[in-house]
Amino acid sequence: MKVFITFLILGLFILLLEANPGIKVKITQKALDYGNQLGVELLKQKLKEKTFEDWNGESTYGFFSLNYTVSKIRIDNMECPNTSLSLISGTGIKLLVENASAIATADWSVVTWLFKDSGSGAVCISGVNLTAIIKVSQNVFGHLKLSLESCKADVNDMDIELNQSYRWLYTYSTASLVTSLCSMLATNLCPQMNFLIRRINKDFSQYPVQAQIDNFAVIDYSLINSSTILESSINLDFKGTVYPVEEITEPSFKPTPFVLLNENKSMFYIGISEYFLQSASLTYYISGAFTISAEHEEMLSSYLKLTTDVLERIIPTISHIYAKPFPVIMSIRLIDAPVINLHDNKFILEFNASMEILAKTSNSTTQSMFTLNVTTRTHADFTIFNQKLLTTLCLNSFHSSLAHSNVGLFEASLLDNFLSYILQTGIIPAANFKLKDGLPLPVLDPMILMKPSIRIYEGFLLISTDIQSLR
Repeated sequence: MKVFITFLILGLFILLLEANPGIKVKITQKALDYGNQLGVELLKQKLKEKTFEDWNGESTYGFFSLNYTVSKIRIDNMECPNTSLSLISGTGIKLLVENASAIATADWSVVTWLFKDSGSGAVCISGVNLTAIIKVSQNVFGHLKLSLESCKADVNDMDIELNQSYRWLYTYSTASLVTSLCSMLATNLCPQMNFLIRRINKDFSQYPVQAQIDNFAVIDYSLINSSTILESSINLDFKGTVYPVEEITEPSFKPTPFVLLNENKSMFYIGISEYFLQSASLTYYISGAFTISAEHEEMLSSYLKLTTDVLERIIPTISHIYAKPFPVIMSIRLIDAPVINLHDNKFILEFNASMEILAKTSNSTTQSMFTLNVTTRTHADFTIFNQKLLTTLCLNSFHSSLAHSNVGLFEASLLDNFLSYILQTGIIPAANFKLKDGLPLPVLDPMILMKPSIRIYEGFLLISTDIQSLR
């Protein structure tokens, strides 16, 4: 039954501060229906593995009194034909179980003033009904908190099959015994539900809200606002900020509000804002992940041997400085964090970089020849694999200008073909390699995404997906 609740809430915390989120998640009725189905199957499995506590009591029928003990109770089969999870707007979750039944085996013993007897038998329980309203709130520490606002349970009937000894006495006492056992079972259902909720709250308080991506970055997935519960969906606001691993400091920019579409065809809708992606961009920039310094053999294909004599065909003054060819080294450094813009069906990244071209002389020292300022615009393609959002950059355009030169002034546009080749075969693949680990999505284990789709809107990226349990 634990899955009924944890499936809906994703096991994350809520902070007290109301703020604009970096990530939004909407859970629809389709997800609740799947959670209901999953929860029933898990409940059946768990009940079959469980041995229940002994039942003790006294049953009286007229002058006849019977003390009984039912022990080693085991559920052999359970049917839940009518169960549902639904939402109560502004409150929480309604769990409804109607006309459930179970077949159990147990050992029993009875004591009367006339005799003692014991044995084993089967108990057929029918007409089990439960209605529970679970309120969703938060505790003083800002963690998610569930509380049982109301609960009603009843058990209509039991059929107890005992041995044939003293059958005439059982005929008089069974009706009273069934009434007692039904009442005892019904009385215990709601306290068990409350106990389960306390265990879930304990799990929530221990659930990590940060996920480390790699050696550079960590994502904060904590909830920042109270859950918005509508009749058709639960809406969760996640902080959705990426920080450097070494120092958790808030970015200078703030998230702007965005609204998910009014769709309910998929189980989950995950909205990822520009703010989230820009915080990731800033984190990798601060951490130095975008700095590239390499000899040309590491970045270019083998058939282009870049040396000073190749460059002197474009910049003749180089031949006056270097009498013989020397290998060329490039050092690329971003001037600012890449700027990310999301528009309808477009994901644009703009990089402002400094590219220094150096000659590697015979004594293994380097001499700076010139430095270019390069502005590059790329678009991004997205895929989802292994619960992560993977990004691949593709070159759109670039612009270069001469920032500094030790080989004389020249027109930077003369290097356009050279730069285009470097960017497409060296820099962009290197950046894609750094992005290969992807950004982990806020999905609770052991769930996997099923047939996710990605759409881009003004200011945010939307993932719509169903899920499937691995258990």
